Amino acid sequence: MTTPDSSSRFTNRARAGEPFGPPLIGALLRLPWDAVQDRMLERLHEHGFTDFDASYLIVFQYPGPQGARPSELAARLRVSKQALNHLLGRLERLGYLSREADPDDRRSKRLVLTKRGSAAITVIRDAVAEVEADWTQKLGRARFSQLRTLLRDLNQA
Repeated sequence: MTTPDSSSRFTNRARAGEPFGPPLIGALLRLPWDAVQDRMLERLHEHGFTDFDASYLIVFQYPGPQGARPSELAARLRVSKQALNHLLGRLERLGYLSREADPDDRRSKRLVLTKRGSAAITVIRDAVAEVEADWTQKLGRARFSQLRTLLRDLNQA
């Protein structure tokens, strides 16, 4: 149980200005993710991908859409097939990917990145590498390495 003089404001209950208490783990994970997304979009726009919208990032998140069936990708991203198909249609019209016949099942489609889509992924990865370098500098190499290890452990659990 925490006391009012607890050493961590993240373990205390609500205070003035924090009606629901301090941020919980979801917010603590989301806020850095928001910063990563902002950097990705900033770099994409700087590199000429001015038509790339924040809503497209979900499709390009690791490990990316390359080779996936749209239904598999929708399940992995936890979005409806209809919502994903809307995004895929927009990305297809903008030249980032195409839906091609699945060589194993002609009734199905597979997603294929275009040169433009692959170039966007390169910019995205470079932007994330910049964020990692910034955070390594802010936290120190050992603490940032520990953060990566802890996040990998959580993802494997």
